[in-house]
Amino acid sequence: MTTTTTKSAYLAGLRDGAPFILVAGPFAVLFGVLATEAGLNLFEVMTFSLVVIAGAAQFTALQLMQDNAPTVIVLVSALAVNLRVAMYSAALTPYLGAAPLWQRVFVAYLLVDQSYALSHARFEAVPEMSIPQRVAYYFGACTLVMIFWFGCSYAGAALGTALPAELPLDFARPIAFLSMVAPMLRTLPHLAAAATAIVLSLLAVEVPHSLGLLIGGFGGMVAGAQTELWLARRRA
Repeated sequence: MTTTTTKSAYLAGLRDGAPFILVAGPFAVLFGVLATEAGLNLFEVMTFSLVVIAGAAQFTALQLMQDNAPTVIVLVSALAVNLRVAMYSAALTPYLGAAPLWQRVFVAYLLVDQSYALSHARFEAVPEMSIPQRVAYYFGACTLVMIFWFGCSYAGAALGTALPAELPLDFARPIAFLSMVAPMLRTLPHLAAAATAIVLSLLAVEVPHSLGLLIGGFGGMVAGAQTELWLARRRA
């Protein structure tokens, strides 16, 4: 169905983004609970979710903070996990790059896996959409996901403060991170990157300040990029 108005474009994005609340909501609750378990107060939890808006990066940072890793390691590791967002931005630039600056600021702020995947697929399927229609669809795709992410983060933080301090929840952090990352492993380069990163991280587990994670992450990125190049040469 062709989108003809900004209102219908927004509503289409709202409809397409609705199923993702089934994923965003539970993970946001879990993040809020685990963050309070790690020692963050309600204000810090909400600031974390409002500023970062990236589940995988937030769980990564939380795990490293719990392990008393240096601040620079926490920041660099979270940034490395979110490097894919730079590629998302580049892919959306041909479709949204001509939008007004204030709109592009909010587009960048709300850029997550779901908003990218839905918007890029829509823009390719309906190339005749105008810039205002594309922006409206993008914001529609973000609306419910963001409402549930922020709201459920608050609910999780509030719940976390009510749980007994002796209740063990440490096991849930790595499980939550794995359950968010695993669905992203859809291609051979993704699998090669993940396998390389895991092996190198385990081999470098004794490196101080959790630097083994950065070594594994860098090695994984190199392995993924080389696998992508190898596949491209085979297809040529």
